[in-house]
Order: sequence, then structure tokens, then C-alpha cells
Amino acid sequence: MSAKEFREKDEKALLEQLLALRREQFNLRVQAATGQQTRPDQASRKRREIARLKTVLRERELAAGGAA
Repeated sequence: MSAKEFREKDEKALLEQLLALRREQFNLRVQAATGQQTRPDQASRKRREIARLKTVLRERELAAGGAA
């Protein structure tokens, strides 16, 4: 999913998506550790997708004046 698609969603949906992506990432790690992974590129794709989503969440936080 692209950053543009993430920006179209509300914050609750983004947090749910983040949780789902982290679960998928964990499952891919387990598969890699047990030698069952069929597509090794999926782990890096999930990592990048999580980074995109977290970037959008941070942009919204800064826009709302919540700079830490």
C-alpha cells in the first residue's frame, strides 16, 4: 500500500493496519527461522510498508501540534 492510500484512511484504521502488518512481519520472521519462507522479499516489503504507515501517523501528529 502506498503512502497516498494510507493518508486517505482515518487514524483508527491506520492503527489497525499497523497491528496487522506487525503480525504479518512476525509470521514472516517465524517462517524464515524455520525455513518455510517461500518469498524472502516479503519481509523487507512489510518493513517498508510499516515505515510508510508510521510516517503518515507521525505527519498527522505533527500537523495536530503534537510535536514531541
